[in-house]
Amino acid sequence: MTDAAPRLATKGDAPACAQIVRDWLDATPWMTGGPSLEELTEMLTQGIGMREFWVIGEPVTGYLAFEREISQINGLYTANPGSGDGKALLEAVKHDRDFVQLWTHAPNEAAQRFYAREGFVEVERKEEGRGDGVPELRMEWHP
Repeated sequence: MTDAAPRLATKGDAPACAQIVRDWLDATPWMTGGPSLEELTEMLTQGIGMREFWVIGEPVTGYLAFEREISQINGLYTANPGSGDGKALLEAVKHDRDFVQLWTHAPNEAAQRFYAREGFVEVERKEEGRGDGVPELRMEWHP
C-alpha cells in the first residue's frame, strides 16, 4: 500500500506521466501504436495547464487528469497497479464531489474491476471509442 499523498501536478511532472502511459501502451496487447513518448509528453504538458492533474509518488508513479467542470476523470494511470496509488488518486477528486464519471476501454477488465471496487457502476457503452476506435464504457460514482 502506498504511503505517498497525491499532490497537484506541475508541468515538470509531464515526462514521468508520459512514460507511465507509454509503458502501459507498450504492455497492453489490445492497444496498438499510440502516441510516441515525445508526443505524450507534449500533450500532458499542455493538459496540465488546462485540467486538474494529480500525481503521486516521488518520483511520480501515477497520475489522474480531472475535468472539474463536468466531474470527469480523463485519465488514470499508475506504474504499479495494486499499490494503492490509484485509490489515493481517486480519493483526491472524490472527497468533495457528489458525482464522478469516466470512460474506460471495454477490454480493460482490470480497470473496470478496480473502478467497481471503488463504487463506480457502468452506465453506457460505445462500440467505437473516442480517438483510438477501441470500444469504451462510461462509469459513474455517487456517494
